[in-house]
Amino acid sequence: MVTILFEWITGADATFGLPTYATAGAAGADLRANFEDHQTVTLDAGVRTLVPTGLRLAIPDGFEVQVRPRSGLALKHGITLPNSPGTIDSDYRGPLGVIVQNSGTEPFKITHGMRIAQMVVAPVVQATFTAGTVDETSRGADGFGSTGTT
Repeated sequence: MVTILFEWITGADATFGLPTYATAGAAGADLRANFEDHQTVTLDAGVRTLVPTGLRLAIPDGFEVQVRPRSGLALKHGITLPNSPGTIDSDYRGPLGVIVQNSGTEPFKITHGMRIAQMVVAPVVQATFTAGTVDETSRGADGFGSTGTT
């Protein structure tokens, strides 16, 4: 079990509580919109915006938080996160915001307290980068559909 420390940003509405897992088997914890003055933001088709969560967090070294779309919003309304998964590094201490985009055809209202995304905590492995000659494989440079369609 990993512990993520959260802090409410001054002026944020703490009544929604911290991110929570909707079910016992959920991989992602829900993040909620936390607008000043409890406003509603209308996101027109094709438009993106940064939605505040009212939170800052401290992620332990060796971990990251990935921010991902909620499948129901994506299917029903075309609401997605254009940089999905968004990565929050362990040394970031700024406000947690979610870039939300309406890829649907109708305007979408984001209300104060709405579950807008989910966060997944994941381990990070850092690599050592070195220059040299890359070995050959049977696949070689074939890509982008080269293994077939079935």
